[in-house]
This record gives sequence, structure tokens and C-alpha cells, in this order.
Amino acid sequence: MRFPVYIRVGAFRVHPHTLFEVLAFATAFGVFLYLRRRERDHLSEDLRWWIITAGIVGSAIGCRLLAWVNTPHVLMPGKTVVGGIIGGIFAVETAKRRLGIETATGDLLAIPVAAGIAIGRIGCFLTGLADDTCGSVTKLPVGVDFGDGIKRHPVQLYEIAFLLVLIPMLMTFWKRQSFRGDTFKLFAISYMAWRIVVDFMKPANRIAGFSAIQIACVLMLIFYLRDFTRIARASLGRKSMAEAKNA
Repeated sequence: MRFPVYIRVGAFRVHPHTLFEVLAFATAFGVFLYLRRRERDHLSEDLRWWIITAGIVGSAIGCRLLAWVNTPHVLMPGKTVVGGIIGGIFAVETAKRRLGIETATGDLLAIPVAAGIAIGRIGCFLTGLADDTCGSVTKLPVGVDFGDGIKRHPVQLYEIAFLLVLIPMLMTFWKRQSFRGDTFKLFAISYMAWRIVVDFMKPANRIAGFSAIQIACVLMLIFYLRDFTRIARASLGRKSMAEAKNA
């Protein structure tokens, strides 16, 4: 296999990163619309689209900003999913305060975002070294030669596998969560924890052994610490939302 692996679409050869980024957004949006119809969104049409707009803008800023912090020596850094999630979270919370929304709004977005990331990572893998998401050198059998004769951890594939496990867990948890918003918080906590672990398999500039992305993940876990404790207790047998309302 030669990287990048261009994909034929009719008479055109499309770069894998471009193709799968478009597919990621399209899939995430489609899953969101499906879940919104099925679950009967508690927000009005106008408020929901304000929240989505805020999330998109915050994600666009956050993914670039954290990428620059992580690689300040690079003139034109790429993007990082972690920065996008963090930027989206804080942009949405700011918008909610401005709009007077007091209820949690993220549950409908957790599974679509996870699915979108998984699809996007296919493009990252097929792009190879140019994507800057390849892992460190490894002698393990899972190592992949991305074109320079050196085997590296295919961390993009590791992440896809992780998300394929996480998505059904989120779907199951959503049905019995104790408080609205916990499904998105579980997604954010799980993904941040995952990135702390897997990013040790990536080359990076580190401070006290951690990259800027890992430090951002640690800060987000601290931010969600109280919620994590409550969610963990709920998972061990607390009442579901429906049971709590009828109590």
C-alpha cells in the first residue's frame, strides 16, 4: 500500500483526508437528525440550531488553537479533535448562558460526534505520514510502514476500534442515564481519557512527559471530575431518569 491512498470517485482521484472528512461530517449530521427525530428533542428548532452553530464555531477555533499550542514550531499546524471537542463544549456553554438555556443539550450530539471521528480517522490513516497522526516507531506485528520503511503504531486504527466499542456503550447508557447530559459527558470523559493513553504512542513535544493535547485532556477530566463520580455511581445501580421522575 502506498500512502496517501487516493480514492477513485468516478473519473476523479480524491485525497483520502478530504473524502473521509466530508463523509465524517455528513454521517455525523445524518445520525444527529435520525436521533433527534427518534428521541424528540427537548429544545425548540431555533435553540437547537443556535447550539449547533455555536458548537461548530467553537470547534473550528479550538481544533486550530490547540494544534498550534501542541506544535508551536510549525508555521501552519493542522487540526486536533481534542481541541475541537473542548472548543465546542465551551462555545456551547457560552451560547446557553446568552440564550438562557439551563438544561443540558449534548446527549443528541455524543453518538454523532463519536461516529464522525471514527470515519474521519480512516482518512487520517490512509493519508499516512503527511497527516501527522501516525504513532511512534514500534516492532510489534501491528506496526504499519507508511512509506518511509519504518513501522509505526497505527494509532488511527486503534482509535477507530475504541470508538466502535464506545458508541454502543453510549447508546446503552443513554437509555438509563440519571440526568440529562450525562451521555455527552460520558463520551467526553471517555475520549479524553483515551487520548491521554494513546497519545503516549505518538511522537510529540512534551512537558513533564505530557504533550499539550494530553495536558488539555487532563484539565477536561478535572473539569468533569464531579460528573464522573456521579455517573460512575449511577452506572452501579442508581435509578434511571424515568424512574427518578416517577419516584
